[in-house]
Amino acid sequence: MTTSQAAICDLVKIWRDDTGNLPALPAIYPDYPAPVVTQEDGGRALRMMRWGMPSPAFVLKGKKTDKGVTNVRNTKSPHWRRWLGPANRCVVLFTSFSEFGRVDGGKPKPVWFGPTGTQRTLFFAGIWTEWTSVRTLKEGETTNDLFAFLTVEPNNVVAAIHPKAMPVILRSQEAVNHWLTAPTEEALKLQRPFPDDGIEVIEQPI
Repeated sequence: MTTSQAAICDLVKIWRDDTGNLPALPAIYPDYPAPVVTQEDGGRALRMMRWGMPSPAFVLKGKKTDKGVTNVRNTKSPHWRRWLGPANRCVVLFTSFSEFGRVDGGKPKPVWFGPTGTQRTLFFAGIWTEWTSVRTLKEGETTNDLFAFLTVEPNNVVAAIHPKAMPVILRSQEAVNHWLTAPTEEALKLQRPFPDDGIEVIEQPI
Protein backbone atom coordinates (compact mmCIF):
# COMPACT_ATOMS: atom_id res chain seq x y z
CA MET A 1 0.00 0.00 0.00
CA THR A 2 2.03 2.93 -1.30
CA THR A 3 -0.55 5.72 -1.58
CA SER A 4 0.35 8.81 0.44
CA GLN A 5 -1.44 9.51 3.69
CA ALA A 6 -2.91 12.77 2.38
CA ALA A 7 -4.22 11.06 -0.75
CA ILE A 8 -5.85 8.33 1.34
CA CYS A 9 -7.63 10.86 3.53
CA ASP A 10 -8.89 12.71 0.46
CA LEU A 11 -9.95 9.55 -1.40
CA VAL A 12 -11.87 7.99 1.47
CA LYS A 13 -13.08 11.24 3.07
CA ILE A 14 -11.44 10.46 6.40
CA TRP A 15 -12.93 12.14 9.47
CA ARG A 16 -10.28 10.95 11.93
CA ASP A 17 -6.75 9.67 11.22
CA ASP A 18 -5.30 7.54 14.03
CA THR A 19 -2.32 6.21 12.07
CA GLY A 20 0.20 8.92 12.99
CA ASN A 21 3.00 9.30 10.44
CA LEU A 22 2.00 6.61 7.95
CA PRO A 23 4.85 5.50 5.68
CA ALA A 24 4.51 3.75 2.34
CA LEU A 25 4.09 0.01 2.92
CA PRO A 26 5.69 -1.89 0.01
CA ALA A 27 5.11 -5.21 1.80
CA ILE A 28 2.38 -6.15 4.29
CA TYR A 29 2.52 -9.59 5.86
CA PRO A 30 0.05 -11.62 7.95
CA ASP A 31 0.05 -10.62 11.63
CA TYR A 32 1.58 -7.23 10.77
CA PRO A 33 -0.24 -3.86 10.85
CA ALA A 34 -1.97 -2.27 7.86
CA PRO A 35 -4.14 0.84 7.35
CA VAL A 36 -7.84 0.07 7.62
CA VAL A 37 -10.91 2.32 7.27
CA THR A 38 -13.93 1.93 9.55
CA GLN A 39 -17.26 3.75 9.69
CA GLU A 40 -18.02 5.44 13.01
CA ASP A 41 -20.77 7.76 14.27
CA GLY A 42 -18.80 10.88 13.38
CA GLY A 43 -17.56 9.63 10.00
CA ARG A 44 -14.76 7.44 8.67
CA ALA A 45 -11.65 6.65 10.67
CA LEU A 46 -8.25 5.50 9.38
CA ARG A 47 -6.59 3.10 11.81
CA MET A 48 -3.75 0.60 11.93
CA MET A 49 -4.89 -2.96 12.58
CA ARG A 50 -3.14 -6.31 12.76
CA TRP A 51 -3.83 -8.68 9.86
CA GLY A 52 -5.51 -11.88 11.02
CA MET A 53 -8.92 -12.32 12.63
CA PRO A 54 -9.40 -14.72 15.58
CA SER A 55 -9.28 -18.35 14.48
CA PRO A 56 -12.23 -20.72 15.04
CA ALA A 57 -11.97 -22.82 18.20
CA PHE A 58 -11.40 -26.10 16.34
CA VAL A 59 -8.32 -24.65 14.63
CA LEU A 60 -6.76 -23.78 17.99
CA LYS A 61 -7.01 -27.22 19.60
CA GLY A 62 -3.59 -28.19 20.95
CA LYS A 63 -2.04 -24.82 20.04
CA LYS A 64 -0.62 -22.19 22.37
CA THR A 65 -0.88 -19.26 19.95
CA ASP A 66 -3.34 -17.88 17.43
CA LYS A 67 -1.70 -16.12 14.49
CA GLY A 68 -5.11 -15.39 13.04
CA VAL A 69 -7.06 -16.00 9.84
CA THR A 70 -6.12 -13.65 7.00
CA ASN A 71 -9.11 -14.16 4.70
CA VAL A 72 -12.73 -15.21 5.09
CA ARG A 73 -14.77 -17.14 2.51
CA ASN A 74 -17.63 -18.83 4.37
CA THR A 75 -19.72 -15.91 5.61
CA LYS A 76 -22.48 -18.32 6.71
CA SER A 77 -20.27 -19.70 9.47
CA PRO A 78 -21.42 -18.63 12.97
CA HIS A 79 -17.78 -17.83 13.77
CA TRP A 80 -17.70 -15.07 11.13
CA ARG A 81 -21.35 -14.07 11.15
CA ARG A 82 -21.03 -12.22 14.48
CA TRP A 83 -18.68 -9.72 12.79
CA LEU A 84 -20.62 -9.10 9.58
CA GLY A 85 -22.71 -6.19 10.83
CA PRO A 86 -21.80 -2.59 9.91
CA ALA A 87 -20.04 -1.97 13.24
CA ASN A 88 -17.42 -4.62 12.39
CA ARG A 89 -16.99 -4.00 8.67
CA CYS A 90 -13.99 -2.20 7.24
CA VAL A 91 -12.15 -1.61 4.00
CA VAL A 92 -8.46 -2.34 3.60
CA LEU A 93 -6.55 -0.07 1.22
CA PHE A 94 -4.13 -1.53 -1.33
CA THR A 95 -2.28 -0.56 -4.48
CA SER A 96 -1.28 -4.13 -5.46
CA PHE A 97 -1.57 -7.66 -4.11
CA SER A 98 0.03 -11.02 -4.75
CA GLU A 99 -1.12 -14.60 -5.10
CA PHE A 100 1.12 -17.65 -5.09
CA GLY A 101 1.05 -19.57 -8.36
CA ARG A 102 2.77 -20.64 -11.56
CA VAL A 103 3.46 -18.50 -14.60
CA ASP A 104 3.95 -20.26 -17.96
CA GLY A 105 4.58 -23.59 -16.23
CA GLY A 106 7.46 -22.28 -14.13
CA LYS A 107 8.09 -22.75 -10.43
CA PRO A 108 5.45 -21.39 -8.02
CA LYS A 109 6.15 -17.83 -6.93
CA PRO A 110 4.28 -14.71 -5.78
CA VAL A 111 2.56 -13.09 -8.75
CA TRP A 112 1.52 -9.45 -8.39
CA PHE A 113 -1.75 -7.90 -9.53
CA GLY A 114 -2.53 -4.19 -9.84
CA PRO A 115 -5.55 -2.12 -10.87
CA THR A 116 -6.11 -0.98 -14.43
CA GLY A 117 -7.14 2.58 -15.18
CA THR A 118 -6.15 5.79 -13.41
CA GLN A 119 -7.35 4.93 -9.90
CA ARG A 120 -4.33 3.29 -8.28
CA THR A 121 -5.82 2.69 -4.82
CA LEU A 122 -8.54 0.07 -4.40
CA PHE A 123 -10.10 -1.60 -1.36
CA PHE A 124 -10.57 -5.07 0.05
CA ALA A 125 -13.94 -5.63 1.75
CA GLY A 126 -13.02 -6.61 5.30
CA ILE A 127 -14.19 -7.25 8.83
CA TRP A 128 -12.49 -6.37 12.11
CA THR A 129 -12.72 -6.81 15.88
CA GLU A 130 -10.89 -6.00 19.09
CA TRP A 131 -9.59 -9.28 20.52
CA THR A 132 -7.45 -10.50 23.40
CA SER A 133 -5.28 -13.53 22.65
CA VAL A 134 -1.75 -14.86 22.48
CA ARG A 135 -0.47 -14.07 18.99
CA THR A 136 3.12 -15.10 19.77
CA LEU A 137 4.67 -16.70 22.85
CA LYS A 138 7.19 -13.86 23.05
CA GLU A 139 4.43 -11.24 23.31
CA GLY A 140 2.16 -13.22 25.58
CA GLU A 141 -1.46 -12.17 25.89
CA THR A 142 -2.24 -8.89 24.12
CA THR A 143 -5.33 -6.99 23.03
CA ASN A 144 -5.35 -5.91 19.39
CA ASP A 145 -7.62 -4.55 16.68
CA LEU A 146 -7.61 -7.36 14.12
CA PHE A 147 -8.85 -7.51 10.52
CA ALA A 148 -9.24 -9.90 7.62
CA PHE A 149 -10.80 -9.50 4.19
CA LEU A 150 -13.39 -11.54 2.36
CA THR A 151 -12.53 -13.82 -0.55
CA VAL A 152 -14.54 -15.27 -3.41
CA GLU A 153 -14.01 -17.45 -6.49
CA PRO A 154 -11.39 -15.81 -8.71
CA ASN A 155 -12.01 -13.92 -11.92
CA ASN A 156 -10.27 -15.13 -15.07
CA VAL A 157 -7.18 -12.96 -14.51
CA VAL A 158 -6.46 -14.35 -11.03
CA ALA A 159 -7.69 -17.88 -11.80
CA ALA A 160 -4.93 -18.32 -14.38
CA ILE A 161 -2.43 -17.99 -11.51
CA HIS A 162 -4.37 -18.91 -8.39
CA PRO A 163 -7.56 -20.88 -9.16
CA LYS A 164 -8.72 -21.22 -5.54
CA ALA A 165 -9.83 -17.69 -4.60
CA MET A 166 -9.29 -13.95 -4.83
CA PRO A 167 -9.99 -11.05 -2.44
CA VAL A 168 -13.29 -9.21 -2.62
CA ILE A 169 -12.26 -5.92 -4.24
CA LEU A 170 -14.13 -2.60 -4.25
CA ARG A 171 -13.31 0.36 -6.49
CA SER A 172 -16.03 3.01 -6.34
CA GLN A 173 -16.95 5.20 -3.41
CA GLU A 174 -20.50 3.90 -3.76
CA ALA A 175 -19.28 0.33 -3.25
CA VAL A 176 -17.16 1.37 -0.26
CA ASN A 177 -20.08 3.17 1.34
CA HIS A 178 -22.40 0.23 0.65
CA TRP A 179 -19.99 -2.22 2.29
CA LEU A 180 -19.48 -0.03 5.35
CA THR A 181 -23.12 0.90 5.99
CA ALA A 182 -25.64 -1.39 4.27
CA PRO A 183 -27.61 -4.13 6.05
CA THR A 184 -25.64 -7.37 6.14
CA GLU A 185 -27.64 -9.24 3.50
CA GLU A 186 -27.29 -6.34 1.07
CA ALA A 187 -23.60 -5.74 1.84
CA LEU A 188 -22.74 -9.40 1.20
CA LYS A 189 -23.93 -9.06 -2.39
CA LEU A 190 -20.54 -7.40 -2.94
CA GLN A 191 -18.84 -10.75 -2.24
CA ARG A 192 -18.31 -11.41 -5.94
CA PRO A 193 -15.33 -11.63 -8.33
CA PHE A 194 -13.85 -8.33 -9.48
CA PRO A 195 -14.32 -7.65 -13.23
CA ASP A 196 -11.61 -9.15 -15.44
CA ASP A 197 -10.78 -5.77 -16.96
CA GLY A 198 -10.27 -4.16 -13.54
CA ILE A 199 -6.94 -5.80 -12.62
CA GLU A 200 -3.91 -7.13 -14.46
CA VAL A 201 -0.70 -9.00 -13.75
CA ILE A 202 2.18 -6.57 -13.10
CA GLU A 203 5.92 -7.05 -12.86
CA GLN A 204 6.37 -5.73 -9.33
CA PRO A 205 4.36 -4.13 -6.49
CA ILE A 206 3.05 -0.62 -7.08
